[in-house]
Amino acid sequence: MLTPPRTVVRRDGGLYALERALQRRGFRHVAGADEAGRGACAGPLVAAAAILPEGRRGEIDELADSKLLTPAARERVYDEVVARALAYAVVVIPAEEVDARGLHVCNLAAMRRALASLTTRPEYVLTDGFGVDGLDVPGLAVWKGDRVAACVAAASVLAKVTRDRMMVELDGRFPGYGFAEHKGYITAEHSAALRALGPCREHRFSYVNVAAVSGRDGRPPRARRTVGADAASPEPAAGLPGLGPGAFAGRPDEPMGHCGASGGTVGVALGEQPRPPASVGEDVVMEGGVR
Repeated sequence: MLTPPRTVVRRDGGLYALERALQRRGFRHVAGADEAGRGACAGPLVAAAAILPEGRRGEIDELADSKLLTPAARERVYDEVVARALAYAVVVIPAEEVDARGLHVCNLAAMRRALASLTTRPEYVLTDGFGVDGLDVPGLAVWKGDRVAACVAAASVLAKVTRDRMMVELDGRFPGYGFAEHKGYITAEHSAALRALGPCREHRFSYVNVAAVSGRDGRPPRARRTVGADAASPEPAAGLPGLGPGAFAGRPDEPMGHCGASGGTVGVALGEQPRPPASVGEDVVMEGGVR
């Protein structure tokens, strides 16, 4: 039996080199998956998956790792991905579900659900950082995949923009924490607000810094307990705010919402007001990187 020649993809081959190599080997529909909000101590975890078209139509100006783009550039790329993708899907996991099931379990489940919800079945899957099992198609975990593979970068932008829009809306519902600015990541301003106000219901009580100010002596509570001003207000009936038609919010094992005409499931925040673009790399700092 003849062994097919080994395919070598050079890291300096550009953002589209890995997908093009897979397509030349017969994997036409290459899906990428990524998440946003894993390092945040407040707000939802959001995962996305996307399949870009072959050839020039799948090449999007400015496409890059979402953390390396300004907010304005992310919005432009987001619109292009939604318009051009063969299929895309976004899954939202509320903070209370992250507390109940654990971050890594929710992360894997959300990416699995996003990939399973694509209206075009992927023939190969690329994920950022770690593999996702149970997909019934071959896949590869790529270190810093959002900087190496275009479909993973597209998924990272979908997840990041969706989550940022939701955090802007949560800022209006829970003023004082600065969610619109730091998006729930652990900054000095956010830590100061946590000490002054206590956590709200959108914080992740299983995180050490939130548990430390929740009245449990640093131990994560068995149930979510808010100690801030909103503690007595009723829980919303369904999921998180900012989700438009066709969006999915809630437990990772619930049925997915329907996909839109463009083949995607996406959350969109309502009433977001434009803000001046922040400097490039702001989210790298928020997620523990260096500016």
